[in-house]
Amino acid sequence: MAVTPGRPLRVVVAFHSIFYAPLPVAIRGGHFAAEGVEVDPETPALAAGTVDALQSGVADISLSGIMRSFQLVDRGGARLVHFAAVNDRNGFFLLSREPRPRFAWPDVVGRTIISFGGAPTPWLCMQAVLRRHGVDPSRVTFRRDLSTPDAIAAFRAREGDFIEHGPPVIDQLIADGTGHLVASMGEATGPVPFSSLMATPETLTKQRDVLIRFVRGLYRAQRWMAASTAQDIAAVVAPVFDDIEPAVRVAAIERYLRQSTWATDPVLTRAGYETLQEILLSAGFIKKPHPFESLIDTEIARAAVGY
Repeated sequence: MAVTPGRPLRVVVAFHSIFYAPLPVAIRGGHFAAEGVEVDPETPALAAGTVDALQSGVADISLSGIMRSFQLVDRGGARLVHFAAVNDRNGFFLLSREPRPRFAWPDVVGRTIISFGGAPTPWLCMQAVLRRHGVDPSRVTFRRDLSTPDAIAAFRAREGDFIEHGPPVIDQLIADGTGHLVASMGEATGPVPFSSLMATPETLTKQRDVLIRFVRGLYRAQRWMAASTAQDIAAVVAPVFDDIEPAVRVAAIERYLRQSTWATDPVLTRAGYETLQEILLSAGFIKKPHPFESLIDTEIARAAVGY
C-alpha cells in the first residue's frame, strides 16, 4: 500500500522493547524531522504481528527480524524486504537461579531453560551457540510456551534452572537476587542482523525517495547514539519506556551499548545475512537457502549514507 502524501509514516515494532531504542530516538530526538520525514510516534496496535501489519496495510514499515521474511518465503509466501539495519547483536541474556561464576555451556545439559516465547530467533541462536560449544540442544529442556509474566513467575517459583530474556526483565531479576547473569547472548552469538526495517516490494519501489530520507534520519540517530552516554539516550526514550524505572532504563541501555548491540550504519551486509541464514538452516527452521538479493535491499541505505 502506498504512503499517502502528507500522512506520517506508520512504523510498527515486533515488541515494546528498549532493544528497538533507535526508532524512538530517531522520532523524539528530531532526526527524522531533520530530514523532512514525519513518523507516527504512536505504534499501531498489532493484531497478528509485523508481517500481517505490512500485508494488510496497517503499517508502512515494520521493525522486525529477517527471520520473519525467511519464514514467509520458505513456506511459499510473499516477499517482505529488509532495507535498513537496526540491531547488530542478539539482545537477550541468560540468567541462572544459582550463582555460577565459572559458567560453561555444558552446565545447561540436563537442565531447563525458560526461553523467550515471543519469537523463535533467540531460541534458534541459543541452539547455534550450544552446538558451537559441543552441546547437543536435545539434551536441554526448553520451555517456550510462556508469556513474559508467566515466564518470570515460573522462574521465581524455581520451575526452571535458567531463563533467557532481555531488559528490563533480566535487570529486575538480577536486582532482587532471583537471577544471576551467566551469559550475554549477544556476545555468545556474535554479530548477526537481529532486527531491521522491512517493507513490501511495492512500498520500496513507489516510496523510494521518502524511504531514503527516512533511513537518513535513522542514520543520524545511529550516529548520535554511538557518541552518546546511556544517560543521554535514556532521557530521550523515557516517555516511551515510562513503565521502566529510570535506573533500570539506564542499566539496560548501558548493557546494550557495551556489547555494540545497535548498528552504527544502516547498510545490511551479506556476511551477516549468511550467518543468520546458517543459524536458521542448521536448526531446520527453513528448508533451503534464499538469495541475499531476494530479501535485502541495500541501495536505499547506501543512498542514505552516501556510498
